[in-house]
Amino acid sequence: SVPLHQLYVALFVGGLVLLASIVATRLATGLGLPSLLLFLGVGVFVGEDGIGLSFDDAQLAQNLGTAALGIILVEGGLTTRFSDVRKVLAPAGVLATVGVGVSAVVTATCVHLLLGVDWQLALLLGAIVSSTDAAAVFSVLRVVPLPRRLGGLLEAESGFNDAPAVILVLLFSAVPLELDPVRIAATLVYQLGTGIVIGLTCGFLGALLLRRIALPAAGLYPLATFGWGMLAFAAGGAAEASAFVAAYLASVVLANSGLPHRSATKSFAEGSGWLAQIGLFVLLGLLVTPSQLVDDLVPAIVA
Repeated sequence: SVPLHQLYVALFVGGLVLLASIVATRLATGLGLPSLLLFLGVGVFVGEDGIGLSFDDAQLAQNLGTAALGIILVEGGLTTRFSDVRKVLAPAGVLATVGVGVSAVVTATCVHLLLGVDWQLALLLGAIVSSTDAAAVFSVLRVVPLPRRLGGLLEAESGFNDAPAVILVLLFSAVPLELDPVRIAATLVYQLGTGIVIGLTCGFLGALLLRRIALPAAGLYPLATFGWGMLAFAAGGAAEASAFVAAYLASVVLANSGLPHRSATKSFAEGSGWLAQIGLFVLLGLLVTPSQLVDDLVPAIVA
C-alpha cells in the first residue's frame, strides 16, 4: 500500500506537471508550435536526464497510452460534425489503407538504401511511422485554420489509419517474416469491418437509450455519452478488431444524434481530450532518456 504522505507528494508533483503543461500550451499557441512537443519536453525535463524522476516501464506506458488514445479518439468523434466528414469518408478510407501501405514501403526502401538497414527492420520502421498520430492531428487541427472539408478529411483519416498500421507492425515484427497477402487482407478486412460494426452499433444504441432515459442531473449526460464512446473502444479491442475505428465512429454517431446538452458534452470531451494528451506525451517524455539516444540521432533524422 502507498503511504498517505507519498500519495500527497505524487498528487503535488502531478498537479505541477499538469499546470506546467497548460502553461506550455499557451506558449506553444503563441509561438505557433504543436503543444504536444512541449508536453513531450515537460516529460523529458522531469525524467532521468532532467529532474531525475525514473520511469522505464514500457509496457505500462503502452497500456496507459492506448487508454489515452481511446479518450482522444472519443473526444475527436464527439467534436466532429458529420457534415464535415460525410463527403470525405471514401478518400479518408483510401488514405488510411493504401496511403499507409505506400508510406510504409517508401520509408522502408529509403531507409534500406540510405542506411543499410536490413529489409525486415526497415519495413517495421516504415510501418511504425506510416500512420499519423490521432492525438497530434486532433490537437493541431484545433489551432490551424484549415478549410472545413480538409480538416474533416484529416480527422477521419487519422481515426481510421491505426488499424492498417497496427497490422503491418505486427506482421513485420514476426520472426520469421511471412508475407501472405491473403492473410494480410483478411486481417485488415476483419479489423476494419468489425470495428465499423461495433462502433455504429454502440453509437446508435447509445443515442437511442440516452434520448429515452431521463437522467437526474444534467452533468450526467456528458459522462454517459463519453462512456458509450469508451464502451465501443473497449468492445472493439476485446473483439480483436480496430478499437480506434469503433471509438471514433461511435462518438461521431452520438455527437450527431441530437442528444441533449450537446455543448456541455463537447466541453467535457475537450477537457478530457486535453488531459489525455498531456498525460500521454508527458509519459512518453518520461520514458525517453536523451543521453542514450546520441548514436541513433542522425539515423533517426535521416529516416
